[in-house]
Amino acid sequence: MPPAGGTHDAQGAPGSSGLVPMGSTLRVLEPAPHVLAFYDGRIPGRRLHGPAENWLDDGAFALGIASYAVLDGTDALIYDTHISLTHARLLRTALEARGARRMRVVLSHWHDDHVAGNEAFADCEIIACAETAALLAEHRARLEAGDPPIRPLVLPNRTFTGRLDLKVGTLPVTLHHMDIHSRDGVVALLPGGILLAGDTLEDPVTYVDEPDRLAIHLANLDRLAALGATRILPCHGAEEIIASGGYGPELIAATQLYVAKLLRLKAEPELAALDLKAFAADAFATGAIRWFEPYEGVHRRNVEAVLAVASGA
Repeated sequence: MPPAGGTHDAQGAPGSSGLVPMGSTLRVLEPAPHVLAFYDGRIPGRRLHGPAENWLDDGAFALGIASYAVLDGTDALIYDTHISLTHARLLRTALEARGARRMRVVLSHWHDDHVAGNEAFADCEIIACAETAALLAEHRARLEAGDPPIRPLVLPNRTFTGRLDLKVGTLPVTLHHMDIHSRDGVVALLPGGILLAGDTLEDPVTYVDEPDRLAIHLANLDRLAALGATRILPCHGAEEIIASGGYGPELIAATQLYVAKLLRLKAEPELAALDLKAFAADAFATGAIRWFEPYEGVHRRNVEAVLAVASGA
């Protein structure tokens, strides 16, 4: 694959800017039977797109990100199309090599790091909840003009509301609209209680994208818990935990503790001075999450966003 930019030696080692070829650090994990995770990121000192701040390097890649596929025989369901067209093509090639001939896509929500590879599946059914389709249409110009641009942004061609039951080969898969992290969140419940969680859950803490709707997201975490998942595979989490089968349901409880604490900021503004370890001490005490330095910045941004809403800014 040609590099995305910067300088590289003949072996694709990083140049002075830390850039490596797009897709060269993608890892394929097998967290459960019939489930593949296409994981990239959490590599200190490495970047894929460019030295200037951008959503790909400083968001998804820094935090680590996985797209998933459910595969049974010749039937595959792809859960998110990853952070670049290159990643999506690598994902599709890997599935074809494993025998997939019929492919469908499910979008977990509308954010750039989950839809950037849609074009690689333009000839497939791309499923999203109705909210995702509307938000992608609304934000299409911004996504196509972003850094890096997602151009063209291929929109979903099948939508649903509430719940959608699918079959992947012989495997039943149920999609559920969950108003968590983003109003259009969609999770996928697989046989054996495996949950593809999108960004409804992250390790260690959620990224607050809709601070004015945080109480709604907290209430929907109860709905998520009621699905009875036994193993949870988030898009942003630790590679070794995803590879070993995912997180336990305790991840939901840890997320609830953190979101509830954020909602206390208006009445207890002194909490804003705490770093992530101190602020989320009760969540870390569950053992479900691990501290990861780049999330200190996520936490600081979360606090600022919640305080801005509280002040009416």
